[in-house]
Amino acid sequence: MSETTLDTLRPGEAAHIIGLTPGHPLRRRLMELGFIRGAKVSVLRTAPMGDPVELRLGGTELALRRADLQSVRVRL
Repeated sequence: MSETTLDTLRPGEAAHIIGLTPGHPLRRRLMELGFIRGAKVSVLRTAPMGDPVELRLGGTELALRRADLQSVRVRL
């Protein structure tokens, strides 16, 4: 299994969250949204210019900026 950040995944790919970068300004909010260790996250699609990225996390679909996804470490 390889480790990367969530911003590198393409539409249709899925991974499991390993953790969040300490000190990121949205770290607490991302954890409240369900970005916790072991959670499965799937990339649904990206906007035409590549930002934001639409994700499925559990039963929720949400869109986040690619810059914020750089702080989410995942395992494929």
